[in-house]
Amino acid sequence: FNETRPFAKEGGRTNRGGQGDTRPLFKSLEYLKLELLPLEERNNILTSFQAYLVERVRDFHNRQKLKLVFDPKLSTWQIIHNLFETSNSEGKAGYVSQHLVGAKLQLRFPHLEVSNESASTADRPTNRPGDFTIGNTVIHVTVSPMEGVYKKCQENIKEGLKVYLIVPDGKLAAARQLAEQYCNGQIAVESLESFISQNIEEISAFTADKLKHSLVNLIKIYNERVNSVEVDKSLMIELPSNLIKYND
Repeated sequence: FNETRPFAKEGGRTNRGGQGDTRPLFKSLEYLKLELLPLEERNNILTSFQAYLVERVRDFHNRQKLKLVFDPKLSTWQIIHNLFETSNSEGKAGYVSQHLVGAKLQLRFPHLEVSNESASTADRPTNRPGDFTIGNTVIHVTVSPMEGVYKKCQENIKEGLKVYLIVPDGKLAAARQLAEQYCNGQIAVESLESFISQNIEEISAFTADKLKHSLVNLIKIYNERVNSVEVDKSLMIELPSNLIKYND
C-alpha cells in the first residue's frame, strides 16, 4: 500500500491479548461467508480490509504537530510554559518535556553527546541512571513525580552522583517537599520552564533577536531528536510564522 513509515517497532506479535482481540474479528467474518466467494473476489475484499487499516495508520502519522505560539511580549518562561500546557492538553507532556530538556542540553553543550531515547524507554532495562547524564550529574525528567523517581535519586546519591529533578512548575512545590523527605536536600529540584528558559536567555545574551534564533534552534534540535527515536511524529513542534525567518 506504499506506506513505509514505521507504526510500531514490535507490531502486535508480542501482545498476549492479541488472540482475544482476534477471535471476535474472525467470528464477525463468518457472517460474510467469504469462503463461498470466488478466490479473486474474496481476496479483493480482504485487501480492502487491509487498505482500511493502512488508512488508519496514515491518520496516526498525519496528526498535526504541536503548535508553538511566540509572543514577543511574553517572557521566555511563559512561552515554554504555554508550550508545555499545549502538550499536556494533548496527552503528550511526558514525551515533550523529556525531549525539550534533551534539546536544551544539546543546545547548551554542543561539544557533548547528549543521550537520546524514546520517552517510553524505561531507565532500568537500559541500565541508565536517569534520563540524562552530564559530567557527574544525573538529570531525571518527570511530569508526575512519584516515589519511584525519588528512590532512583537515592540510588544516584549512593553512587556519588549529583542529581537534578526536573518537573512542571505546577508540581514544583510538592516535588521539593518530597525531595526533602526522601533525599534531605541532596538533590536540586527545578521547574521545566525555568530549567529551559534561563539557559535560552543566557545563550541569547538577554537580547531579543538572539533569543528568537535560540528558540528556533531549540525547536530544530528538539524535532531532530524526536524524529530519530519516536514513531509518533505529531510530537514534533511547528514553528510559528513570526519565527520562520529566523530558521537559518
